[in-house]
Parts: sequence; structure tokens; C-alpha cells
Amino acid sequence: MKIGNLELKNRIFLAPMVEVNDIAFRILCKKAGAGLVYTGMINSLSRQVLQLEDKPALQLFSTNEKGIKEFIKKHESKVSLFDYNLGCPAKNARKLGFGSYLKDLKKIEKILRIMRKSTNKPITIKIRKTKNSLKIAKLAEKYCDAIVIHPRTPKQGYLGEPDLDFALRIKKRIKIPVIYSGNVNEKNYKERLAQFDFIMIGRRAIGNPNIFSKFSNKKTNFDFFDYLKLAEKYNLKFREIKSQAMWFTKGIQGGAKLREQITKAKTIKQIIGILG
Repeated sequence: MKIGNLELKNRIFLAPMVEVNDIAFRILCKKAGAGLVYTGMINSLSRQVLQLEDKPALQLFSTNEKGIKEFIKKHESKVSLFDYNLGCPAKNARKLGFGSYLKDLKKIEKILRIMRKSTNKPITIKIRKTKNSLKIAKLAEKYCDAIVIHPRTPKQGYLGEPDLDFALRIKKRIKIPVIYSGNVNEKNYKERLAQFDFIMIGRRAIGNPNIFSKFSNKKTNFDFFDYLKLAEKYNLKFREIKSQAMWFTKGIQGGAKLREQITKAKTIKQIIGILG
């Protein structure tokens, strides 16, 4: 199974999530069985040093065409594919006119054309349910190797039911593979795999990389300390580690009390004391 020239082990991916998908978390998800892991969205004008040793799918956003071209050239050898974000529903996306609020089809086509000319790596885009969704999907058909559809409107954010029928209608109208995103879980993933070429797991994976082992032949039982070992290896910031510590307590007995204690922690040593 492939997206463009990229060989994949399975059809279940880690969805892009800002401030969640650091390199340590991505590595655990991949070890648990994710066929592909995405970064959170990254501004192509950002000068931050990106940790891409795991060769993830890199999601970018920006409307600066020159910046996009330079960004791709800089990181091309370190990633599996590039994804362009046309799905972010956040307020700052609305204010600045990117993500799901970028509505200028000519501008979108120009960006996708630049991306296509700038790399031989596969390209995907992620969209939401908008009036322009089909038109954007048709542009993706010209320039991209696959499209990610999250069939909630920008106004919905991450609440309410995704419009599955909408995503299926888009799939019928285009010839490139469709990656479905939106409330995929342990109960419905087989049905979604039958309906779409690939699927993504997002919020259900937060604090729980082992979810991917439920969809693969692997059996993993990663915990926060497995994450911490990788976080220290890659010198991740304390705030990132602290956030992950909070998420790894999700669903465990006494989790709320542990999170209350972690909130007050000032050092990694204190977090270890709380969770040890």
C-alpha cells in the first residue's frame, strides 16, 4: 500500500495535533503500530529547529509562497511526506486567514503547484467540511497524492458528529486516495477502513500511543516512563514533558488527583515522584 512513492506498513495513521505530536510521542505511536505519524502543524516561516529523526509526515501552513518553497527544500530529506493544512478551525486561523479559513481557490492552487514543483516526496492536504471542499479536493487531485478529510465544519471544531456521508461523497468524486479523520475508534475503525483508503486516529491517541497496537499485530504497553526516556534522549522541553505526563494519566484510577499534583510540579524529578 502506498501514498505516492511512499510504502506503508498499514493504513492507520497518527493524525496531526499541535503540542501533542512531539518526536517522543510519535516514536511510541509508530512502535505501537501506526503506519504513518504526522507532526502538528508548523508555520513554514518558523525558524525553530525541527526534530525529524523519525521521518514523519510534516504538516505545514502558511500563505507565503516563497517561504513554503524554501521550507520544503530545507526539510525534504528528513520527512516521509508533506501535508498542507487547510483544516485548522482555530480562532487565530480565522483571524490570519489560513487553515480552513483560506478560501481563495487561486491562492490554494498556486501553493499546491509550488509544493508539487518543490519536492518528489508525496503531498497530502487536510480539509474540513466547507462550501469549497469539493473544489479543493479537485485541486488536490491535480497536485497531491492523497487528501485527508475531517468532515466537521470549522465552526464545529472538534465537537458534534462528523458528517460521514459528506466525506463519502467527496471520495466518490475524486481519484486520489482519501484518508478519513474524525471520531475513529476501536468500534468503527474496520468500517471506516472499508469505506476509505486510510484512516487517522487523533484525540483518542493522546496519552495513549498503545491504541495503535489494537489495530495491528503488535502488543505494546507503553507508559509515561517510556515516553520520558525518549523525551530526555531528544532534549524535549519541560512544558512538553509535563503536558504528556498529564495526558498519560487519562483513564487511570486516581488520574484526576495525579493531574492536580502534576500541575504544581516544577521539575521532571517531581513528576517522576508523583507517577513513580
